Amino acid sequence: METLSKLFGSENKVKIMRLFLFNPERVFDTADVAERIKAEISKVRREMNVMEKMGLVKTRSYSKKRSGGQGFTLDTQFPYLAPLQNFLINIEPLHPKEIVNKINKLGSIKLIIIAGVFIQEAESRLDMLVVGDGIKKTSLENTIKVLESEIGKELKYTHFTTEEFKYRLSMCDKLTRDVLDYPHRKVLNKLGNI
Repeated sequence: METLSKLFGSENKVKIMRLFLFNPERVFDTADVAERIKAEISKVRREMNVMEKMGLVKTRSYSKKRSGGQGFTLDTQFPYLAPLQNFLINIEPLHPKEIVNKINKLGSIKLIIIAGVFIQEAESRLDMLVVGDGIKKTSLENTIKVLESEIGKELKYTHFTTEEFKYRLSMCDKLTRDVLDYPHRKVLNKLGNI
């Protein structure tokens, strides 16, 4: 993310662009964008104004729960949309070391497998599988939200204790087989031959 931040001027700009590129049909108001990318609303507002002026996003009305509102959506007529998508979506969204560093703090982590968005495999059932012990569910959820803010997309993930994972492997569990039998990448493996 550091290189992209330098290239595009700010980390927030990269996060916002990825958010809209991964969600081309969605309408987000400024508060939604700020919450999703974990940034101050004033900084998001500034970036959104720049992106609207250059034509990457456009204003669109949408209905909120009780009242209508104004938000932003990706402008699919943006002349450099395809190259931008290729560049920001088809490169590795996060370096594996960053993922390991963030997840490793949560407990005794034995295995982290990435797939889906991390390796440009849209058909994957999961983006991440975490195996470890002593992991608090809320801590994992918060860490995933941070990863989602950096990538710009909601992640499909699951967590198993070491015992649960070994049991699922021995039973040829469909979810674990779907992850292991299709394209994936082990970024941390303390379990040996998996």
